[in-house]
Amino acid sequence: MQSCKASTSVIPRRSERMRQALDRDPHVPPLMRHFRFLTFCRTYLMPGLLAGVVAGLGPMISGCGERQEEPVVALVNGRTITQTEFDLRWGELSPATRSRYEKDGGKRKFLEELITRELLMQEGRRRGLDHNEIIRDKTQRYKEQLILDELLKDKLQSKVELTQVELDAYYEKHAAELLDPLKASISVMLLPNVYAAKDLETQVNRGGNFAKFAQRYSMDEKTKSKGGDLGPYRKGMLLPELDTVIHTLKPGMVSGPIKTELGYYLVMLSPLDEAIIQTDLATKERLRQELLADKRRKRFDEVIADIRTNAAVRFAEAARYINEDTGKR
Repeated sequence: MQSCKASTSVIPRRSERMRQALDRDPHVPPLMRHFRFLTFCRTYLMPGLLAGVVAGLGPMISGCGERQEEPVVALVNGRTITQTEFDLRWGELSPATRSRYEKDGGKRKFLEELITRELLMQEGRRRGLDHNEIIRDKTQRYKEQLILDELLKDKLQSKVELTQVELDAYYEKHAAELLDPLKASISVMLLPNVYAAKDLETQVNRGGNFAKFAQRYSMDEKTKSKGGDLGPYRKGMLLPELDTVIHTLKPGMVSGPIKTELGYYLVMLSPLDEAIIQTDLATKERLRQELLADKRRKRFDEVIADIRTNAAVRFAEAARYINEDTGKR
């Protein structure tokens, strides 16, 4: 595009020549010379001057001063919703919300909702709600919260993460809530002597039903009615003699007779149901989130402590009434 340049007019030079000619004419009185010069300018120069001005402004109007109008997508009682505003609102939507619009109505439906929102806002302003003290207070608190959020986001720039060592220690602390890595279900059968235990071990290994034998022959009253089922294995749930043996077994295997003060035990491992395994995974995730939240809270406390260290804070006289009211509800 050509840059704008001021055009040079010949009109000033013509007027100057006219003034010089009048000044040299001895037959024209001085006052008449001035009058005749003004008449000449009005008659011959003004139309040319105006034409020159218009011609000079032409490039400025068409080129240098050219201004693109903002595209408008809707007018609501005279208030415009521009393409830029629409794109900004659309871009602020979460991916899930945007996907919902794309499946149902698309951007046209979103525009209709923007129009509805604008109508409601106009009605609210018409009723003076934008000057309502309660709304102003809430707006101020919301603004303050945004400032706090932005500040803390800046202060907590370092991402809080958990190490595997921290996780393992926390899981160990809550071992009673979690499955053992063995991830197997335990069934037991208590028998009076080694001969009975060996006989039933042989029958189970030949295809006999461990649960039915336990219901019929086991002396363990706590598990007998359930076919010897103890449920998922957890550390500490069995006698030490049994606990040592089960870690040598594989799911589906039955142990040999295990001698204890109570008698001879047979122990069998079974695979866990998938639902039980998924529940255990959910529990581990819950514990992980608990530990992460605790670590974030400690990091937050450190940030606040650092800010308070460099601040001048003192309690005023009225603070004693707050202390006195504490716990009197």
